[in-house]
Amino acid sequence: MREIVSREDWLAARKALLAREREVTHMQDQLSAERRALPWVHVDKDYRFDTPGGQATLDDLFEGRSQLIVYHFMLTPGSEHICEGCAFVSDHVDAARQHFEHNDLSFVAISRVPLDRIEAVRGRMGWKFNWVSSANSSFNFDFGVSFTKEQVASGDVGYNFGTTRFAHEDLHGLSVFAREGGEVFHTYSTYARGVDVLLGAHNFLDLTPKGRNEKGTMDWVRLHDEYENAPAVHASCG
Repeated sequence: MREIVSREDWLAARKALLAREREVTHMQDQLSAERRALPWVHVDKDYRFDTPGGQATLDDLFEGRSQLIVYHFMLTPGSEHICEGCAFVSDHVDAARQHFEHNDLSFVAISRVPLDRIEAVRGRMGWKFNWVSSANSSFNFDFGVSFTKEQVASGDVGYNFGTTRFAHEDLHGLSVFAREGGEVFHTYSTYARGVDVLLGAHNFLDLTPKGRNEKGTMDWVRLHDEYENAPAVHASCG
């Protein structure tokens, strides 16, 4: 049972928490500034991706904008599994995308399965954002989210800059790229819980007394069409 207090006592406790919230906000602003100040790495490989419109380069994925977020969506060739966590992230994208595309930012998901597998999942989930295949490219390997069977067998693939001992052929992450002077640069990548910043549903839950209401990290999350009473008809991928 929670402590029950007067309105006056509640207000005093709330103001104390507000001071802490402001500290965190200012720290987050500083961290964001430090992220923006990171040095860049020139992307000199000619990556090619399979898209519904044909082959595309990394430069093409910017769609004329100067900034690009890539979400590395976990889909492993030969597996029918759809990562619930990646789907949870992806459910947030289209609502945000209708705004950030008007502020010089493009978004694309990239997986190393063939395009027909991507289109089947995208159609089932009803997502509209760009999602392309790196099946014929080393892109996912080069950016730290795909690994060889030999690496997986070792038990530690060096995921998340060597800080997280996951060992799977495909893991999730996010990479940011910039385009300047006709060249493409890698500016930032984050993995594991680093992508939590995209999870608006968590932010709603974190405001409540029960919080995320979970026994293990995201143990309650399902594909959105697998929740009880979920709509039976799925959107097309058109």
